[in-house]
Amino acid sequence: MSFSFCQNTNIAGNNPDAGSAQEDEKNNPSLSAFLSTLVPVLILSSAFVTLFLLLRPRFKRNYQPRTFLGSLRPQERTPALPSGLFAWFGAFSKIPDSFVLNHQSLDGFLLLRYLKIASATCLIGCFITWPVLFPINITGKGGMKELDLLTFGNVVDKNRYYAHVFIAWIFLGFVFYMVARESIYYVNLRQAYLLSPLYADRMSSRTVLFTSVPQEYLNEGLLRRMFGRQLKNIWIANDCQEIEELVDERDKVAMKLEVAETKLIKLANANRLQAMKKGGQTDGAPGAADEANGESGSVAAQWVPIKKRPTHRLKPIIGKKVDTINWCRSELERLIPKVDALQAAHRAGNGTFIPSVFVEFFHQSDAQSAFQSLAHHHALHMAPRFIGVNPDEVIWKNLKMNWKSRVVRNIIALTLVALLVIFWSIPVGFVGILSNINSLIRLAPWLGFLNEIPPQIFGVVQGLLPAILLAVLMALLPVILRMLARFSGAPSRSVVELRTQNFYFAFQVIQVFLITTLSSAASASVTSILCSPGDAPNLLAENLPKASNFYISYFVLQGLTISSGAVLGIVGLVLFRLLGKFLDTTPRKMYKRWSTLSALGWGTVFPIYTNLTVIAITYSIIAPLVLGFATIGLYLIYLAYRYNLLFVFNSNVDTKGLIYPRALQQTTTGAYLAIVCLIGLFGIRAAPGPIALMVVFLIFVVLFHISLNSALEPLLKYLPKSLEAEEESLLASEEGGSAPSSSDMDSGGPHDKKHNGFSAPGVHSTTKDLGPAPHKKPNFITKFLRPDLYTDYHTLRRLVPRGFAEISYDPVVERDAYYHPSISSQTPLLWVPRDDAGVSRQECRHSGKVIPITDEGAGFDAKGKLAWDEENARPPIWQEKIYY
Repeated sequence: MSFSFCQNTNIAGNNPDAGSAQEDEKNNPSLSAFLSTLVPVLILSSAFVTLFLLLRPRFKRNYQPRTFLGSLRPQERTPALPSGLFAWFGAFSKIPDSFVLNHQSLDGFLLLRYLKIASATCLIGCFITWPVLFPINITGKGGMKELDLLTFGNVVDKNRYYAHVFIAWIFLGFVFYMVARESIYYVNLRQAYLLSPLYADRMSSRTVLFTSVPQEYLNEGLLRRMFGRQLKNIWIANDCQEIEELVDERDKVAMKLEVAETKLIKLANANRLQAMKKGGQTDGAPGAADEANGESGSVAAQWVPIKKRPTHRLKPIIGKKVDTINWCRSELERLIPKVDALQAAHRAGNGTFIPSVFVEFFHQSDAQSAFQSLAHHHALHMAPRFIGVNPDEVIWKNLKMNWKSRVVRNIIALTLVALLVIFWSIPVGFVGILSNINSLIRLAPWLGFLNEIPPQIFGVVQGLLPAILLAVLMALLPVILRMLARFSGAPSRSVVELRTQNFYFAFQVIQVFLITTLSSAASASVTSILCSPGDAPNLLAENLPKASNFYISYFVLQGLTISSGAVLGIVGLVLFRLLGKFLDTTPRKMYKRWSTLSALGWGTVFPIYTNLTVIAITYSIIAPLVLGFATIGLYLIYLAYRYNLLFVFNSNVDTKGLIYPRALQQTTTGAYLAIVCLIGLFGIRAAPGPIALMVVFLIFVVLFHISLNSALEPLLKYLPKSLEAEEESLLASEEGGSAPSSSDMDSGGPHDKKHNGFSAPGVHSTTKDLGPAPHKKPNFITKFLRPDLYTDYHTLRRLVPRGFAEISYDPVVERDAYYHPSISSQTPLLWVPRDDAGVSRQECRHSGKVIPITDEGAGFDAKGKLAWDEENARPPIWQEKIYY
């Protein structure tokens, strides 16, 4: 069979009309495929940008909500931009990236920094590689054409490989330097951020979560003896299944009552307006105001027949039909006292304890000491420990796990991730093969009908379609991976994001990069390998660089469509308008849709762009052209996220920036892959000298990387004691005073000190700037080469916002902070629209005997449509954000 196949290939090769398979390989239409991808993507992205420019001033809620939304504090808002089509460009460019740090989140700021640094690294890579490797590759006499001419595969002379070796040393060494430099930058920024009053005075910065706590240590007295006078509050987690079910039922019935009351009021108002059009009474029912105190439903009955009142069945289809409002009131009369009694019992410590404890200390320094200490003498007991956990991010179900369950779940989660990698390789491998249809047709001649496709469409199928299919395929993963991260026992949403980042990055590298690259290179070579197995090494070395053509298309797709699509947000705009029109039937639903901003999932956003950077670095020596497209693509994505983080997105999960050093570490994967690929290619071409030099370089970077991680790992987890006094001096400078002496620090007890265990209460209400950094302004090169001096703690501390918000807590908030939400959950306030007929006033009066309810801030417009006071933007159900 193989002989027949090869014979047919050779016959075709002898046919002057058909051309040889070898010539077809040498004349692979890489430029045609690239242009076929670029043109439609450029047209689509241009349309997206044009639509964005036209829609931005008209739909401010969708394109610039952070400039005015009332649910945000004034200090969280971004200054509004000019409303012209292009007039806002200048003002936008003048807003520094640090504005995101000061007004949104540390994670958002570091996402922008990563994209900017990645783009800059690729740009410098162009300056390093292009002047040397392009001439070397172009004159390599390998017979390649078009874009393939610029790759390593076109080089035949082994002596020329030394140029690739030394350029690899320079550029990949620069990549490792950038990782080290940015790691130092992050460490200094993290210390400045976490030690500043903005964070250090928060309750979460002084609270340590201990998991897998032995039963005998679930005792407040024992824990207080263990941690001493520094301990302030203890919350021993409870098994809240019963109360959680009751609270859920209470809230469900309450929302059902709100919907029913709103429906009744809307129906009465509609009937009243209809009667007005027919010439009936126009000023409401006679004596409506007096009847507010009358029998329940008497005012509504004048406009709505009893049969038209909201009803429901107690069981689907066969259940008894009941009046919804009356039934909900009676149910709430039963549920609310029961919930209140159970909440009081749990606060008194009468619940069943589970093996997790939140311990709050008086000072951040005391919490750090407890966090850094070994809490228990047995392995895996009272561990792992977490500090800075926001109560709103806690995954309460996972606090029930003991150390055995946590270990088993981790193993299961990792196993499932590995299985998913294997499973996903099948469709992803197919996408890689699809990117090289010419070779696939030679392997399977029955696919020859594809040659009849017009060249333009063929280029789209081979260039654009695989990139789109790959993007869609990878979009299915985040939900599954987050579920596995939760299943593994992550105690908070921030830990879930960090684990998801690791899982998703593994998927990105293996599926989007390695499987696609290898399958594309193999499909291009398999026909010739079957005919001449001895030529397999040379064929693979020739075709592996060709796979870079796919990633040129991928960078074009990502850079243009992702960036333009991100700022346009057409799906969000359509859903906001359509879903709001049909689903928002109560003032509460309208307000929630209006006030809730989109948020980024850090664990699935970072790996996408980390992988793009890895791809660019891996191909930097084999196919340097990729670096140019990576530079442009990553910078366009940076601009898109810059706009959205400043004007559109919010942050719901705070990893304290830990997502950034992980991304930096993952970026080194590209350097290692580049080194291994070069060693493999040199080995295939039998070039011992370049192999030896690359092996030496590999050993060097491994040792450097290990040393770097060993030095930085403690600084990524803990806060140093040495900077506490430095922070006190800075705070004194802000206040215009002098730093306290060591005797002043030592004389106070635990209740006399606030910030970091040193400063007095109120010290963070600053009125004075810190002034310039404590060193001369360096030039660009000096600053770049010495991040330890010019981006140190004292310099970056000036980036951290001062006077952002007063960190103080109501006694009830402080008491309930780390209780399960069902223990601290208050009976919800119902919100219904006010009508002119007086129906809402009577309903509020009667339902208010059972549950809090109001009709303020919502009503009906002249057309009878439901409306709420958007200008005030803080309706009765608004709750001020608590900075835990």
